[in-house]
Amino acid sequence: MVGLGIMGMAYARNLLAAGHEVTGFDVDPARLETLGEIGGSPADSNAAVARASDVLLVALPRVSALHDAVQGPDGLLEGAGKDLIVVEMSTFPLAAKDQARDALATVGAIMIDAPVSGTGLQAEAAEIVVYASGDGGAIERVRPVFDVIAKASYDLGEFGNGSKMKFVANLLVSVHNLATAEAFVLGTKGGLDPARILEVISAGVGSSRIFEIRGPMIVADDYPPAARLSMFIKDIAVIGEFGRSIGVPTPLLDASLPWYQEAVEQGLGEMDAAALARLLEAKTRPGH
Repeated sequence: MVGLGIMGMAYARNLLAAGHEVTGFDVDPARLETLGEIGGSPADSNAAVARASDVLLVALPRVSALHDAVQGPDGLLEGAGKDLIVVEMSTFPLAAKDQARDALATVGAIMIDAPVSGTGLQAEAAEIVVYASGDGGAIERVRPVFDVIAKASYDLGEFGNGSKMKFVANLLVSVHNLATAEAFVLGTKGGLDPARILEVISAGVGSSRIFEIRGPMIVADDYPPAARLSMFIKDIAVIGEFGRSIGVPTPLLDASLPWYQEAVEQGLGEMDAAALARLLEAKTRPGH
């Protein structure tokens, strides 16, 4: 594992529980300590992880982190060898993934583009879905890993198709997050009990997976970061740029961005995206 945040640590836990050996690196020493505590092997660099691995999962928050992990000092290029399979699981612009793939190819490593659909809580429960693309033989070799960390995985063909499918998924998630928060605040300010809103709407056609995942957080007014609100600003920018590059308008996605940005400015960025409800609720108070 390279990257031991919410998602990466969940993958590590599930793989260890299934009997796999897991070596990992993260720039945060506390996360390395946690990996050791759960039975994994902390490494002192990305290169060391590459030397120790047959399959290497990458779950990083920023393009700059991917570049550093692959091409920086003690990066994967210094430790990767022929036939190492690198599975890049983040949501990044296609150009960033192409660059990493091409760099790793120079030392014989194979990179798969394989972002995932699901929150941190779903990753812990191995209920994510993997959108894999690239070398078909490599994807099949990694399938036993996907079977441990995910409820389903798909081979979507040529490299980059996994990311394109993730753009489609996260467009919907980004809009549904805001729609869910908006619906709850409308109902509660109109006098309805939030728990009753969750129960009744979940049974009807107005529901969504996001409504059912984030609704309980809104009811409890408690937002543990299954998917940090701030992360969606990066994703919305990536998806919007992709849409513009192929001439596709994304009006609802574009309309959601200022709300995410304002929520971060109000200090909600490290909470789950369901905390958009707090922002909308605050705007209903007298004098706002």
